[in-house]
Amino acid sequence: QTLKYLLDNGARVAVSSHLGRPKDGPEDKFSLSPCATRLGELLGKDVKMAKDCIGDDVSKLVNSLKDGEICLLENTRFYKQEEKNDKEFSKKLAAPFDIYVNDAFGTAHRAHSSTAGVTEFIPTSVAGFLLQKE
Repeated sequence: QTLKYLLDNGARVAVSSHLGRPKDGPEDKFSLSPCATRLGELLGKDVKMAKDCIGDDVSKLVNSLKDGEICLLENTRFYKQEEKNDKEFSKKLAAPFDIYVNDAFGTAHRAHSSTAGVTEFIPTSVAGFLLQKE
């Protein structure tokens, strides 16, 4: 509901998420690439897949989005710093964004970089519809 609302209202959306518990960095079996395909099917639009969740390439992809377009960042747990709520990692993760929407009720209690740390570096943080409902 939140993603559809944002996209229908012309937002440029980047989704961040995690999958599994990779041990030593990126592992193909934990890539979010298949999720981008499925999300695209559910939304009825192309979901661009980032090769990482931080860095210049991510910033370029996010900045290239047009109104109503969406991308999915690669698995945040490919970095050990994610679960440690590392300040520098949080800053890198937040870099391309001006608004943060948390709609992940199931992980909202975790003090990870992608749920808590980024809020220190993104000027506006809000709850999505699911989080508000819960």
